[in-house]
Amino acid sequence: MNIRFHHIVLLFVTLAFSCGPKKGIVTKKKEEKNKTETVKVRENTTTSKVDDNKKVKTTKPPSSTDNYILTYASIAKDEMRKSKIPASITLAQGILESGSGRGRLAVKANNHFGIKCHGWKGAKIYHDDDAAQECFRKYKIAQSSYEDHSDFLTGRKRYAKLFKLKSSDYKGWARGLKAAGYATDRKYPQKLISLIERYKLYEYDEEVLGNSNTELVRVNSGVVRYTIEKGDTLYALAKRYGTSVERIKDLNNMTSNDLVIGEEIMIPN
Repeated sequence: MNIRFHHIVLLFVTLAFSCGPKKGIVTKKKEEKNKTETVKVRENTTTSKVDDNKKVKTTKPPSSTDNYILTYASIAKDEMRKSKIPASITLAQGILESGSGRGRLAVKANNHFGIKCHGWKGAKIYHDDDAAQECFRKYKIAQSSYEDHSDFLTGRKRYAKLFKLKSSDYKGWARGLKAAGYATDRKYPQKLISLIERYKLYEYDEEVLGNSNTELVRVNSGVVRYTIEKGDTLYALAKRYGTSVERIKDLNNMTSNDLVIGEEIMIPN
């Protein structure tokens, strides 16, 4: 009986040791699997943040409107000095009427202000506007369009009230143009004002009105002292002040038509 008892005890001890360790091995594998999955999620989040930062650094090239302003700002300022029409208004109208120089009338006829024939004896172009195939003025160069724009406004009585406004009052000018019948679009003033403020076109008015380089100093009753700016020519100055190239050259003892930016000259008027 003692032998059987010992065999039974040995059998229970063997069974107890063989069952225990298996449960511990299974638990360890599950824990290691969970750790691996957590690391993968963190890696994907970091990559997404890097991609977002790259997108923020992109920059835009100059727009067609920016290029238009750079091209015609000096002409608009010159017309302001001559006619008192704010350069900001002239540029805003040019941008709006010509589609920043890309519209058909601007491309085919150098007409930047949508001015119709109205007794015009020069070249013409026909274009659909308020009605089909209306007559519009055609110019050889864009600068002529700017000059005619000034002449158009200064030469008509219905725009006379505008010239009682300050040259710095671009909002008054925008509303006055619509009231005088320049455009049929009821939102025309708001569109002009929006362009002027978005592109800071009023700064060109300030340059003409307040920049020392553009101020004229009267020497006597018939002569003024003028500081040469970029783009100035003797022909343009003579036309602006109602004199001749030869008179300017004689007064300043000039032997050529060359001008130096920043140089002061005397202009008879």
